[in-house]
Amino acid sequence: MIKRRQLLSAGALGGAGLLAGCECGVPTNGGNIPGSLRSRELKMVTTWPKDFPGLGTMAERTAQFITEMSGGAMTVRVFSAGELVGAFESFDAVSNGAADLYHGAEYYWVGKSPAFAFFTAVPFGMTANEIMAWTEFGGGQELWDELAAPFNIKPFAAGNTGHQMAGWYKREINSVEDLRGMKIRMPGLGGDVIQRLGAAAVALSGGEIYQALQSGGIDGTEWVGPWNDLAFGFYREAKYYYWPGFHEPGAQLSVGVNLDIWDELTLQERSIIEGACHRANHLSIAEYIHHNATALDQLVNEHGVQLRQMPDDVMAALARESKIVLEETAQVSDIAKRIFESYKTSLERSQAWSRISDEAYMNIRRNVFSL
Repeated sequence: MIKRRQLLSAGALGGAGLLAGCECGVPTNGGNIPGSLRSRELKMVTTWPKDFPGLGTMAERTAQFITEMSGGAMTVRVFSAGELVGAFESFDAVSNGAADLYHGAEYYWVGKSPAFAFFTAVPFGMTANEIMAWTEFGGGQELWDELAAPFNIKPFAAGNTGHQMAGWYKREINSVEDLRGMKIRMPGLGGDVIQRLGAAAVALSGGEIYQALQSGGIDGTEWVGPWNDLAFGFYREAKYYYWPGFHEPGAQLSVGVNLDIWDELTLQERSIIEGACHRANHLSIAEYIHHNATALDQLVNEHGVQLRQMPDDVMAALARESKIVLEETAQVSDIAKRIFESYKTSLERSQAWSRISDEAYMNIRRNVFSL
């Protein structure tokens, strides 16, 4: 039998051996890190207003996680939209090396390739859980890497707002005809869809929306959901708040890393960045579910917001045009076609499962049970 003293001694030696090979991120002389971690400062640019709830703090949180998980070896300085570059210039800044990372929404880069929209949200597309499944296990990440590599970008999912609202409108929408001539802030492929129904899609960064709504530059806007919309005070300028959103059923946010920087990182440093993005993604989903619920109560009961359901015929028209827009997007390039086919296959699988799981359960719970 092995004596307890011998066992403890062996454990101590084993522990020492493990510690000797562990790159634990503890700074030593001059800030150098044992093993593969090196002291470095990274610049992150974002598409979000400074300190904005959810979106802005999501970027800050990702940066904080990178620093904490590296034991302080990797620090990230965050620049909000307009501080270093404009919101829509973030992609180019990271691509050309003026910044090291961005935090934003991939559908802002549809001018580079319309296929980027699939990695944020597309009309009548994936929910938050479904896009996570596709990105992580259904081949989405590999296609995303392939799409972004020619632009010198390595992308990651780093947040999700969940299902978004259809938006704020100054007048009621009772038919498709009511959309004609309206100027609506809606980016991505959703904007292409409403244009096919006679509306004008306007691309504005978050910090520009309220003033445009106030001045009459736009007649309506989608943004995110109750939490972020309350923070911007849209209820003061637009009376009607429409649901459900068709354009962003689970909007995935992203971190893009300059590919030259990524290629020179060690495996440990890469794992830290990827792990920080995953952690931020997880927390954002929980955060949005919680805060959207409480903010919706405030909007309705404290500010008198009028909730309106988008009419069935309008939704049917949006669905019809969405299918055409998605199919046209798939034809712009070989990579776009492969992304569309992969996305479609994954969504069909997810729908078959959700129909008899979450969807069926929620319908039953709503009708037969309440606390």
